[in-house]
Amino acid sequence: MNELFGSVWWLIVTLGLLITFHEYGHYVVARLCGVKVLRFSVGFGKPLWMRRNRAGTEFAIAAIPLGGYVKMLDEREGDVAPAEVTQAFNRKPPLQRMAIAAAGPAFNLVFAVAAFWLMFVVGRPDYLPIIAAPNGVAAEAGMQAGDRIVAVDGSTVDSWSKALQKLGERAVGRSDASVAVVTAAGDEATRTLAFSALGADVGEKQLFDRIGLSLAPRMLPPEIGRVSAGDPAAAAGIEVGDRIVRINGREISSFRDIETVIPEESAKNPRLAITVQRGNERIDLNLTARTTTDPDGSSRFIIGIGSKAAHDATLRYGPLDAMPRALTETWDVTASSLNMLKLLVTGKAGLENLSGPITIARFANGSAQLGLAWFLQFLAIISLALAIMNLLPIPILDGGHLLYYLIELIKGSPVSERTQIAGQYVGLMMLVALMGLAFYNDILRLIP
Repeated sequence: MNELFGSVWWLIVTLGLLITFHEYGHYVVARLCGVKVLRFSVGFGKPLWMRRNRAGTEFAIAAIPLGGYVKMLDEREGDVAPAEVTQAFNRKPPLQRMAIAAAGPAFNLVFAVAAFWLMFVVGRPDYLPIIAAPNGVAAEAGMQAGDRIVAVDGSTVDSWSKALQKLGERAVGRSDASVAVVTAAGDEATRTLAFSALGADVGEKQLFDRIGLSLAPRMLPPEIGRVSAGDPAAAAGIEVGDRIVRINGREISSFRDIETVIPEESAKNPRLAITVQRGNERIDLNLTARTTTDPDGSSRFIIGIGSKAAHDATLRYGPLDAMPRALTETWDVTASSLNMLKLLVTGKAGLENLSGPITIARFANGSAQLGLAWFLQFLAIISLALAIMNLLPIPILDGGHLLYYLIELIKGSPVSERTQIAGQYVGLMMLVALMGLAFYNDILRLIP
């Protein structure tokens, strides 16, 4: 239940921040262009809270937090007083209407840059991309334990998460990847991972297993660095700083032993007997491990503990140095997102890669648990995804409106109202179909 409530809460936080920023972009540019804004709403449905400013704009928070809107004065939607006609949206020239429509995605882009900048200033903990003994495609390419990945297809890699992002993107598109490594002996080498040989039957869940890469283990002491509130370990009385010495009578010498023994013993019986060293005292505790489902659909036993931080690739920069890194990261993630969109459109990536609110909620919760820097990265990625999605030339989205205004600019007259209404129906059906597919994929991921 804690995971459920956490996911719902962090989804609301994520959507609230990003939607507010997106709609605020429309609002600000509309006001700069002299358009009267009737309502600025975060969420749909019945308003839960509302206030009106001096300009007559109603600011509202509505009951359904899955979107938002800015309602502007428009003669096509109702009668407009003669004194306010010049403030109507439809009376503004095409370039101004295009600026208003593009402002929402533009503000999402600005938000992403700011979030990445703050992430680098705070410092995102990560791991050096040094691999354990590989299997699958990586082993076939000649990669060896101790290899450190330094670049993928010429793009510099400085962390384990970046390596997974780059290689995962190539694997989804079945595109071979040229991986530059520094071996354990210090030699430079290039390995070619033949993802093009992966069959179409290899689905999303099996893809990373087939890549065959895992992080080289760091030998950490079995000392508790984190205890999650509400989980079995906290309920049993385990505290930060405790050192686990035995689980069900099995001796524990490293944190990796804990990660190995807990699932093995829990598979036999979730009821575990744990002995901890606390100062000079040894304490025997009993708890029941619980199961959790990862975003990829796999399930595992956990007790709600974490090791002391052992990250060896924390990405942290000063406020000035962080800005170019934030811009580079924004460009990199945008390019990856557009490439994934191209793979989906061309059929090279399966539609099972589409995700909906359930998966987003679970990743929001997971990133929030990892700390502020990881949550900021998550917000930046989702903000960029919203910007890209809204710029698609689909009627009812900002991109569809931009297309209409561009046609009007070229031909010198607006697109007919009949065509716009028909386009909105088509756009609505397309969005409903995409959301339905995304929800379907979300539900499938919940099934072990």
